[in-house]
Amino acid sequence: MSDRDAVRRGYDEMAETYAAERSEGGRGTELLTDFLDALPDDPRVLDAGCGQGTPVLARLAESGDPLGLDFSREQLRLAAVNVPGASLSQGDMTALPFRDDAFDAVTAYNSLIHVPYGDHETVLGEFARVLRPGGRVLLTEGCQEWSGENPDWLDTGVEMQWDIAGTEATRAQLESAGFAVVGEWEVTDRLNDDGEEVPKPVSEARLVG
Repeated sequence: MSDRDAVRRGYDEMAETYAAERSEGGRGTELLTDFLDALPDDPRVLDAGCGQGTPVLARLAESGDPLGLDFSREQLRLAAVNVPGASLSQGDMTALPFRDDAFDAVTAYNSLIHVPYGDHETVLGEFARVLRPGGRVLLTEGCQEWSGENPDWLDTGVEMQWDIAGTEATRAQLESAGFAVVGEWEVTDRLNDDGEEVPKPVSEARLVG
């Protein structure tokens, strides 16, 4: 099971390398565009696990009033540079520092996969809490359940850890949290040690009620 402190330290220590290696191709940005186009005018959107702010937070800033949350101080520092004027907050997705019904939508790209598996349902419950009735969430996961670590991720000498629930478990967890899944797609991500394209499912869900 992943350790959140190890993940936070990892993203702090490799912030610049991660920013340089992060490929924007294949991350489902066209799905993000469709997702945002379906939201009300001037939506309030939370980017949970915003990292360095690109491409998700930057895209959100074009169409609404976004707030980026991350637990890595260094990732937030880069986000402040990459998305000038963005609202940013340091915090943990298992206990979001926001009031109930605060957002129209939540995005979580490549962030839930770093949360200890036993806390995934807690995170999705927090998303439901801060969303207004009928609010939407767009998140990425992994296709199959897997937990692991890499002590030298991206040849940095820095450890990174993952807890991936898989498509079926994530769907069930969303439904348990009060969401109805309205769309599922598979995209590819090129950020890995071998440079290979890794398939990742993207799920869109609407808060019922």
